[in-house]
Amino acid sequence: MTASDEDERQSGPPKLRLVSSDGQKPAEDVRNEGSPALATCEEPVAEPEVGESGSVEQLHERQRMLRVLEALLFSTSQSLSVSKLSEFLPPGEDPLPLLMELQERYQGGGINLVRVAGKWAFRTAPDLGYLLKRETVDERRLSKAALETLAIIAYHQPVTRAEIEEIRGVSTSAGTLDILLETGWIRPRGRRRAPGRPLTYGTTDQFLEHFGIDSVRDLPGLGELRGAGLLSAQLPPDFSVPQPNDVAALMPDELPLEEEEESQESLDLDEETDEENDDEAMDNEAGDLHEAESTDKSDPPSQ
Repeated sequence: MTASDEDERQSGPPKLRLVSSDGQKPAEDVRNEGSPALATCEEPVAEPEVGESGSVEQLHERQRMLRVLEALLFSTSQSLSVSKLSEFLPPGEDPLPLLMELQERYQGGGINLVRVAGKWAFRTAPDLGYLLKRETVDERRLSKAALETLAIIAYHQPVTRAEIEEIRGVSTSAGTLDILLETGWIRPRGRRRAPGRPLTYGTTDQFLEHFGIDSVRDLPGLGELRGAGLLSAQLPPDFSVPQPNDVAALMPDELPLEEEEESQESLDLDEETDEENDDEAMDNEAGDLHEAESTDKSDPPSQ
């Protein structure tokens, strides 16, 4: 190592030098003030002109209005009209172009900006709606009349509406039976072999599933009801709880619903046939009367 090299090490950090291809003549120091690289780094940044500064401010203002509309539409649960959205923008600003830009921005995403009935709102993408589907059970409390009617049907089936009213001691509205039919806990079994052929009702499998019993024979008896405090302590001496009986087959005093429908259809056909026969008879009588009148007019007067 030469003395000149040792002096350079002691004087400060080493300087990079460029050597020519012949290896003899050293090039200028890279950190020289005349270095093109240094000159490039020290070039001052050009200040934006007045026109460019105005366009930047307009761009920032447009982005702010887009964010305002996006926040309003995202936070509300109802659709918003253009006039309502314009209240949150500077005076004279039309929100429609901004809404179109937002709509294009969200196109193809998980939520879409849509126009519904002239108003704007965010909606879940149609192909993702199945993910957000939620099913809930609407629980409804049965009235006292419905519970009493259900208990009578369960313990006394097959039973008619008149028999239910006789046991309850009050009339039963049709709406009470309709509610029990809608819940699927009772069903029409057949028709009683009695004048008017009233409907008979019984329980269903849904009734057993809801109350967690295997058969209606598992319903609580007199002792269980009394032990649970569901019966009054002062009961008539002859009071008893019937043994529930849910037989799928019809009882001897029941008629199937299918036969009733068939008989009703045959009755309707018979009535239509009778009406047709009556119309034909009336037409024949009218024709005979018309012929008789024509005959009377054609006969010459007697001398």
